[in-house]
Amino acid sequence: MNYRTFKDVKVAEVGLGTWQLGSADWGVVDEDKALEILKAYTDAGGNFIDTADVYGMGVSERIIGKFLTTVDKEVLVATKLGRRGDQPNGWPQNFGYDVMRKHIEDSLQHLGQSQLFLEQLHCIPTEIMRSGEVFDHLRKFREEGLIRYFGASVETSEEALICLEQEGLASLQIIFNLFRQHVADEVFAKAKEKGVAVIVRVPLASGLLTGKFKEDTVFETKDHRNFNANGEAFNAGETFSGVPFKDGVQFAARIKSLLPDERMAQWAIRWILDHPGVTTVIPGASKLSQVAGNVEAAALPPLPSSTHTALRKLYDEEIYEKIRGHF
Repeated sequence: MNYRTFKDVKVAEVGLGTWQLGSADWGVVDEDKALEILKAYTDAGGNFIDTADVYGMGVSERIIGKFLTTVDKEVLVATKLGRRGDQPNGWPQNFGYDVMRKHIEDSLQHLGQSQLFLEQLHCIPTEIMRSGEVFDHLRKFREEGLIRYFGASVETSEEALICLEQEGLASLQIIFNLFRQHVADEVFAKAKEKGVAVIVRVPLASGLLTGKFKEDTVFETKDHRNFNANGEAFNAGETFSGVPFKDGVQFAARIKSLLPDERMAQWAIRWILDHPGVTTVIPGASKLSQVAGNVEAAALPPLPSSTHTALRKLYDEEIYEKIRGHF
């Protein structure tokens, strides 16, 4: 494992996303398997785990909290708030100081921590970010010692640039992959200028960039790749990075033909890591083999510049115009 700088600490350049471990929106991963996945990741040298309070409404956080009691080395956990709808006047109105504080306290309890390493806004409405009040709350939570750092997970480059104007912002989490390449042009230089870490989510475009799907692949009923394939439940730009599934399967095959060998998922992650503006990438895993494959990407050599050029040409000329939703 290699490490990159996140403020005053070193984080694994391949982190672990844990939406799957909430056993919601991806199918079910039982607790024992989830604990094995977490152990396999940290045994491989990983030290950065990303979660959210809505991943199974606390399930993912609680499993991570249980896992943390079994390890004797530092594991940095980032969580997120802002999308819970279980409070009075819930999503998208749960951004007052008292509600946000309650959500932070819940995450602390779930994770068994006295302070959160990183608390992130979870793709909240653009106008709420623009008003700036939520960032005042986060600065106060930092002063109170509830959180060490704060950041934001966003859906668009516009939102990323809004957040980058906020004093004290430690990180930006954003979709960046072979189906969403323009983000590097619009965000990375500004983040570097501001000293803000970039956390890359959805690196494999909901699995499309593994190259394993066919046009007739069917997903489980409770899998967001089924119920949100066209943005029926939330932003269409999230699932499959906004590319229509059948188009994505065809594009994935063409991308695969440009890569050095059959390890498409690993090379897709390696492509991300080739960008120096990236701090860490957080692929998820529902199987131990996926953990091993994700970590393997860190050991691969950088892709040749000619490959980067060919991949960008395909994106600019054909993929970009297919993206739907907020991006």
